[in-house]
Amino acid sequence: MSEISKDKIVVGKEVFSEYLSEKTIQSRIKELADTISKDYEGKVPVFIGVLNGSFIFMSDLVKNIGIDCEIDFFKLSSYGDEKISSGNVKLVKELNCDVNGRDLIIVEDIVDSGLSIKFIEELISTHHPMSMKVVSLLVKPNSLRYDVKIDYIGFEIPSKFVIGFGLDYAQKYRNLRSIYMLS
Repeated sequence: MSEISKDKIVVGKEVFSEYLSEKTIQSRIKELADTISKDYEGKVPVFIGVLNGSFIFMSDLVKNIGIDCEIDFFKLSSYGDEKISSGNVKLVKELNCDVNGRDLIIVEDIVDSGLSIKFIEELISTHHPMSMKVVSLLVKPNSLRYDVKIDYIGFEIPSKFVIGFGLDYAQKYRNLRSIYMLS
């Protein structure tokens, strides 16, 4: 059973405090969308969301994009119901579109170790896209273990566990409008 209020969430004995408000998140998403729209003016990029976590961020991002675009999704698995990645990434859902010769923007909710991005880069490169960039709502720079480039960063955060706005704890709490950090 959880105790949920505006500024904190209690899950068992763990307390999560509001870290990024809905207003702060939405303002930053608009800024990211404006930058991406300018960078891709005259092009039709394919936004590729990494499920499940990116779907809320990607929805709000794409709603603010001012150019034509397409969307598709990957589904990867590396966490299960844990707070720490298993260290193994597996592809659960493939893309439905042909990305050969296309401009791709990979949309992540959070980049922690960089393992998922490295996996995606290697997988996508076999499909010969025109270009590939990464946008992530959250990045934990002190947790990165792989040399990956995140082209568009919403927020850099400390190496702590977060929930809300698409980010889960055992598949729950994705629907929270703010992001909460484990105290």
